[in-house]
Amino acid sequence: MGRYFEEFSVGQKIVTEKRTITENDIMTFAALSGDDNRIHTDPEFSKTTPFGKQIAHGILGLAIASGLAWQTGILDGAVIAFREINEWKFVAPVFIGDVVQAEMEVTGTKALPRIGGGAVTINFKMKNQKDEVCQRGIWNVLVMSKPK
Repeated sequence: MGRYFEEFSVGQKIVTEKRTITENDIMTFAALSGDDNRIHTDPEFSKTTPFGKQIAHGILGLAIASGLAWQTGILDGAVIAFREINEWKFVAPVFIGDVVQAEMEVTGTKALPRIGGGAVTINFKMKNQKDEVCQRGIWNVLVMSKPK
């Protein structure tokens, strides 16, 4: 079971497991999303770009970040909704073979009794194996209160 709203506090930090980005991740996402931009899917074309090789879709990085956060278990069974993403930045490219990990820090909580829980604001950073921030932003999730 995940954490209830009352179990979140400002300053809490959560670090996710690591995940390696694969070519299959990129190709599957391209097929699913319909975004088959050659910078993602064509190794030869990608060599001619400023990155010099294939990069993962930015939105794929966001989706993987969400999955890494979910896999921590902190929201399992207690999340009401993923409310919003603010100030999301694609800071650096994510390449095939990169090993990414997310760091989350609770920066705010706001009780919302009318929904039976509250809003939790999380400062989110996805980093690569070199400890470089690839993506960052602020997430707001609605979490249920502890049953009485």
